[in-house]
Amino acid sequence: MCDTCKKTFYITTPIYYPSAKLHIGHTYCTVASDAMARYKRLQGYDVMFLTGTDEHGQKIEEKAKAAGVTPQQFVDNIVTGEKGVLDLWKLMNISNDRFIRTTDDYHVAAIQRIFRRMYENGDIYKGSYKGKYCTPCESFWTESQLKDGKCPDCGGEVHDAEEEAYFFRLSKYASRVRKLLTETDFLEPKSRVNEMVNNFIDPGLEDLCVSRTSFTWGVPVDFDPGHVVYVWIDALFNYMTALGFENDRYHDLEKYWPADVHFVGKEIVRFHSIIWPAMLMSLDLPLPKKVYGHGWLVMDGGKMSKSKGNVVDPYVLAEMFGVDALRFFLLRTFPFGSDGSFSNELLINTINIDLANDLGNLVSRTTAMVEKYFGGTLPETRAAGEFDESLIALVSGLRDRYEAQMEKFQFQNALDEVFKCIQRANKYIDETMPWALAKDEANKPRLAAVMYNLLETIRICTTLLLPFMPDSCEKIFAQIGANADVETWDAAAVWGRLPAAVTVHKGEAVFPRVDAEKALSKLEELHQQQLRSLLPALEIEPYATEKVDFDTFCKSDLRAVKVKACEPVKKSDKLLRFTLDDGTGADRQILSGIHKFYEPEQLVGKTLVAIVNLPPRKMMGLASCGMLLSAVHTEKGEEKLHLIMIDDSIPAGAKLC
Repeated sequence: MCDTCKKTFYITTPIYYPSAKLHIGHTYCTVASDAMARYKRLQGYDVMFLTGTDEHGQKIEEKAKAAGVTPQQFVDNIVTGEKGVLDLWKLMNISNDRFIRTTDDYHVAAIQRIFRRMYENGDIYKGSYKGKYCTPCESFWTESQLKDGKCPDCGGEVHDAEEEAYFFRLSKYASRVRKLLTETDFLEPKSRVNEMVNNFIDPGLEDLCVSRTSFTWGVPVDFDPGHVVYVWIDALFNYMTALGFENDRYHDLEKYWPADVHFVGKEIVRFHSIIWPAMLMSLDLPLPKKVYGHGWLVMDGGKMSKSKGNVVDPYVLAEMFGVDALRFFLLRTFPFGSDGSFSNELLINTINIDLANDLGNLVSRTTAMVEKYFGGTLPETRAAGEFDESLIALVSGLRDRYEAQMEKFQFQNALDEVFKCIQRANKYIDETMPWALAKDEANKPRLAAVMYNLLETIRICTTLLLPFMPDSCEKIFAQIGANADVETWDAAAVWGRLPAAVTVHKGEAVFPRVDAEKALSKLEELHQQQLRSLLPALEIEPYATEKVDFDTFCKSDLRAVKVKACEPVKKSDKLLRFTLDDGTGADRQILSGIHKFYEPEQLVGKTLVAIVNLPPRKMMGLASCGMLLSAVHTEKGEEKLHLIMIDDSIPAGAKLC
């Protein structure tokens, strides 16, 4: 087929927020996308596979500030630095055709043009936003959408936000989006459709805040200084700007758009299945053909998270078990549309059973027998016999069964079809007993047929495993004597394409068996090191060496006090003025230099501990009658202070002893 006649296939992963700690969950969607891209290339499609990084937003700005670098330096380090996103994709053998960063100049300019177009057509208007905001998710929520008062996506805290903003008329497209979701196969699996319709559209789709003024790290709104474009307009349009929409960097839009499929994690299905099509409708642009929302890899019932200490390092796993084994495990073990419960035990068992025992053993036994019984090259004379027909029938129909599952993105089921054939071939060895046939020279034609049937089974299965384990499959092809002519999609549907007088080249085991006990012990050791690394680097004040006798200690009158009011002291950056109920009926005033660590409104109503029998002293002209107790330490070079807060059920004036 000539290049200009090839069918095209455009697949995308979501562009990833640059996390400082990449884990195996980050690779899941991208490995699946890579397998689909390789599968379509195997079929002869002209594939465009896009991935990238989503680099704007408030959380990036805050993390960069905490790290003492600029936002651009922060994202550069994570994307292009050692063990960054690009390194991880290289490690996992990701074959993306293009990589976009939302800080790329061409993308920034395109987003400004897109924002202006929607503003000029009346779908973006200026207003004021007041509501709940989740910084990690870059998401605005109404009170009714919160779950137990927290972000329904990540479960984190939300805070009140109020600022001037531009809004997109999302409500205008509610009925069209609802029809898209309920009357077409635009969104899969179908369970995601119910979530979107029931939780977001039917309760009333509100207009979407699409600009921010409370931070600066984003695409500037070029006609209104001070506003930056909301991250989800910036991020979603990458799928088109990476093809040349509203820019001159690329010229592939007509060729590849609309996308055949967006693979996305379930936490961002709302943005891709509601907001994204509505914005495309606003600009009268073709919609992507499909959005597929996959599940998460979870550990101990929860999503992988650095803060939980359950991050699984892909570099460690790849070094211990091999990249292809890791890629295979992710797509063999978990149904793509559902959550998958990751464990090291499951990974090792999958490698040992499927790869070492079934596939690896089949390749090793077959090539060893061809070398032992025929010096490595099969004779062309062979004889059919019992059990051949059932094996050949099963393997000959494999490609069609495999294709049916891959077209539905059911990677696990497609691999299951392949391994049914591999397991059948292993059983075929036991049925035909080549070692018994080899005892009699007259049986050599039959033995040659058995060996050929095994090699041909391996060839077809290996061809269909190429999207999942590309490097390992090439090693298998080399061992069984296959060449490029018989490693194709078309050849996978035809039995007998391997040359009759094929020569094998037995090599090292492609998938060595894992010593489970030893591997688990090493992984547990690494996990404990990870947990220890999460502990803050604390510097504690040295203990006092001077001893205090008990009677002197007892002279300190420690009381529970309740904060009635708290306010900054004028002309002081450090002092807060507390009005306290100490149980005596008269207010007590204490000044404390803790404004660096607390805002006044955080402390009103809290129950604290104070020493109340210290002599009063003046600070900034105000009397301070006592001292509040706190704990101080240094963490990573920064001083930390925590007021001692006690149970609010303890009454004011209660003596601590």
